[in-house]
Amino acid sequence: NILRHSSRSPISRSILSVSNHVCFFSHDVPPGPRARHITTHRHTGTSCGGLTASTVGTTTSKNNSSIMQQNCRSLLQPLQMQQNQQRQQQPHRHFASAPTHPFVLSHPSEVDNTQNPTRGRIICITSGKGGVGKTTSAASFATGLAKRGRTTCVVDFDIGLRNLDIHLGVERRVVFDFVHVLTGECTLNQALIKDKKVEGLSMLAASQTRDKEALTMEGVEKVLDQLAEKFDYVVLDSPAGIESGARHAMFFCDDAIVVTNPELSSCRDADKMIGFVSSRSRRAEIGEGKDGCAAVSQTLLITRYDPARAEAEESLAITDMKELLGLPVIGVIPESRDVLTCTNVGKPVISMGEENPAAGAYMDMVDRFLGEEKELRFVTPEPVSFFKRIFG
Repeated sequence: NILRHSSRSPISRSILSVSNHVCFFSHDVPPGPRARHITTHRHTGTSCGGLTASTVGTTTSKNNSSIMQQNCRSLLQPLQMQQNQQRQQQPHRHFASAPTHPFVLSHPSEVDNTQNPTRGRIICITSGKGGVGKTTSAASFATGLAKRGRTTCVVDFDIGLRNLDIHLGVERRVVFDFVHVLTGECTLNQALIKDKKVEGLSMLAASQTRDKEALTMEGVEKVLDQLAEKFDYVVLDSPAGIESGARHAMFFCDDAIVVTNPELSSCRDADKMIGFVSSRSRRAEIGEGKDGCAAVSQTLLITRYDPARAEAEESLAITDMKELLGLPVIGVIPESRDVLTCTNVGKPVISMGEENPAAGAYMDMVDRFLGEEKELRFVTPEPVSFFKRIFG
């Protein structure tokens, strides 16, 4: 019984010294018949803490056993009380719950003031389904913002499965990562990687070896607060689905760009993510309209769009996706072989220039986000020439 009690304690070993008699209670000794026996070695006739060793033998009496249990509890009780107090003092916030401590990141109304924002905007690139082009889009979108003169940091939230560094061509320069900053092993400035080709663009890599459970609400909030003070825009490359990395990314965002392919399963998962952003973000927690807080601005980015297949009803059309998801379209990225080429050589698609359809579509997306009015391009099939119809 004493051993079972000590095994439940946060202390791995409790030592009771009764004069020259030392009794060990350890996790290493399994509970059983031997747990009822305590071997003694010398008789001293002295007492300590109310427990007297007065006989020589191989077992203790029932009375001594009960006294020893009481002494164990009296020794362990102060430590347990101390641990309980420490747990109560540690601030902890859950998703979709009322805030329990003052926010470190400034109130959303302060960044919604376009005339005089006090910090940078936080933009989450998200989706429900994997493989739709979130990382490709995050790299090109952040690069486009930096090329338009806005200081931008893009953050990889896919802890354990980072790929953003490959898309930007900086995989060999990663020394410290996001988790290192959270755990205090380095400063934020040490972990930031500045792009050598695009001025004003930086990246914070995700950890390749740690688990997503390393992310905490308080830690992520502090890092994003520091980034929002340094940059005009903070782009969060969210992992797919609704696991820890995705939830932390969407919780603090001011804007959400939902990426989807023109197929039904991708749109259904995107619709689920739209609901999560609307109900489980920080702005939803505060309450729309409360103290000037607006809802998260959500837009739709359609990737791998083939207008010829959409016209032949082999894939969803733009109007179908807009009706299904109910979001304004911020960009349509056409199907292109150059996307794979850019990933392999380590450069964003947008860097290929205006003449490239995929790069031009990403440039238009950036301009629309910054408030410019631009018509959608690459959304109608290219006319087929007479000779191509004949010879294929």
